[in-house]
Amino acid sequence: MPAGLRSLVVDDEQPVLDELVWLLERDDRIASVRATRSGTDALRVLEQGGIDVVFLDVAMPGLSGLDIARLLGRFREAPRIVFVTAHEAHAVEAFEMNAVDYLLKPIREERLRESVRRACVEGTDTTETGDEQIAVELGGVTRFVSRASVAYVEAQGDYVRLHVDDGGSHLVRTTLGVLAQEWADAGFARVHRSLVVNLARVREVRMQAGRCSVVMAVGDDRVELQVARRHTRTLRDLIHERAL
Repeated sequence: MPAGLRSLVVDDEQPVLDELVWLLERDDRIASVRATRSGTDALRVLEQGGIDVVFLDVAMPGLSGLDIARLLGRFREAPRIVFVTAHEAHAVEAFEMNAVDYLLKPIREERLRESVRRACVEGTDTTETGDEQIAVELGGVTRFVSRASVAYVEAQGDYVRLHVDDGGSHLVRTTLGVLAQEWADAGFARVHRSLVVNLARVREVRMQAGRCSVVMAVGDDRVELQVARRHTRTLRDLIHERAL
């Protein structure tokens, strides 16, 4: 990749398109900026390659930004996606498509620079830390929390609730089974049909009357969680492996 991101801006509103291009050209992390008002034209550019990040308007005639994002999901090497819209309605769907950010109009330069930063981070190798940013909704605003800040996860129907360091919690649209599988390599383990814990946050394993529980560090607090019998042996083995 060149010394900077090669970007494509897609928006059917010319004033918004011009503003985004102008703002991006002021950012020294951006190597080049291409622009189009058509989703179809944007797809032609993307199929040619050479784009690292695309700023996509969600609502456009013909191919919408969401349509383009779905098509990019089939690319072997897809660019990072930043959605740009006047509405928050599609935020959850956007992040399910692995968008790095969701920008609301009117665009503020400071907020756009944050999107560029996230696009740069997304393009780096994070294998050593195993951390990633999780999109959550809070008061109608999409925010990001670090996976490393999650102490434990609780099932709530078709959602999960992330319990994080600051004592707060966030609902995320996924199932506990899927999350447990995807986060296993990052040090998370299922201890109950409704619980997944961050092994790095386990402070005690307690056995009493044949029942097992774990004491979790959640910020400055301690929370005790029950461990199902069928998960007890696996949990103890995993904790022992981490201690070696």
